[in-house]
Amino acid sequence: MTPTLESLRLGDPALAPVADRVLAGERLDRDDALVAATTTDLLGVGRLANLVRERLHGDATFFNINRHLNPTNVCVASCALCAFSVPFRRAAEGWTYSVEEAVRVAERDVDETVTELHIVGGLHPKLTVDYWEALFRALRERFPRVHMKALTMVELDFIAGASRIGLDELLERLKAAGLGSCPGGGAEIFASRVRDLICDHKTGGERWLEVARCVHGHGLKSNCTMLYGHVETPAERVDHLLALRALQDETGGFQCFIPLAFHPENTRLAHLPPTGGRLDLQTMALARLVLDNIPHVKAYWIMLGEKIAQVAQHFGADDLDGTVVDERITRAAGGKAGRGMARARLESLIREARRIPVERDTLYRPVGREELSSPDREAPRRAAPGPAGP
Repeated sequence: MTPTLESLRLGDPALAPVADRVLAGERLDRDDALVAATTTDLLGVGRLANLVRERLHGDATFFNINRHLNPTNVCVASCALCAFSVPFRRAAEGWTYSVEEAVRVAERDVDETVTELHIVGGLHPKLTVDYWEALFRALRERFPRVHMKALTMVELDFIAGASRIGLDELLERLKAAGLGSCPGGGAEIFASRVRDLICDHKTGGERWLEVARCVHGHGLKSNCTMLYGHVETPAERVDHLLALRALQDETGGFQCFIPLAFHPENTRLAHLPPTGGRLDLQTMALARLVLDNIPHVKAYWIMLGEKIAQVAQHFGADDLDGTVVDERITRAAGGKAGRGMARARLESLIREARRIPVERDTLYRPVGREELSSPDREAPRRAAPGPAGP
């Protein structure tokens, strides 16, 4: 049945113009997005986001088999939001793996089912381009079939500066060494007011976007993120999403957006409360409605927890990330997940949410895909394949 304004059962009249645009397949403007970000009608905005999600992906929820690798937690930035890093002046209290040690850590977790290594860490001034080239080459030699999704825009910007080379040269060298794509972290909130409070030592918002533009120009796909639930306003969330949408119009290089719920424990912002389920779900829905040109929106179960990640599959999300063994960054900030999830459990969570699990690789190509049916639905729609990578 074709949805109508009446069938959406909206509880907030201010959502009606937004719904009209969604039903017509039209792009939301900033005013529309502000309504979606602030409405008290959570179920209404969720229905709109779910409509867009099902147009794009049917009942499919994507996941992958991945492992995290953090080569160092030593960092010269001192961000109020971070519980993971150790200051460079106290480097002995943290860890910095040699190339050989990093490969051994990866060997502990990578088996024949793994398709992705997610590699991020601190901003260590002595880990220049030579280190990362050697690491990527060693990992590619040891795990030739595993995709390396590595180094946020902030890390790339820092490594180029520490190595005294341009960003283009850095990307050419790292790509030749085995870099396959980039994660989306470090974006936080682009607003300067917010960054001055939570990450004043980190690459600024405009520069983050410039680095992402360069990454995409070198033929590398990336994800993008937004850290919410700290000191930002709804308008600043909206403006962050609109900046990502504008860059995607230009480059087409973002394949997935991940809203990241702030975890305050053990940070200098520990006086702030953690996000609640309402904000988590409304932010997810807002992202799906605004980011009409980014194919996927991820409910990152590590940060959201299993239950909210399940519900989020009906608030715009079509991806749960993956098995995520040895995630340390969220765990350091009080996250209860982070030691991984068995594939069977991940698939069970998706089916319980009345969706169809589809294993993907990093570039959203189906991996050993079969048509998977949900046992408690009479006629589940076919799982829509994700867009192929380059």
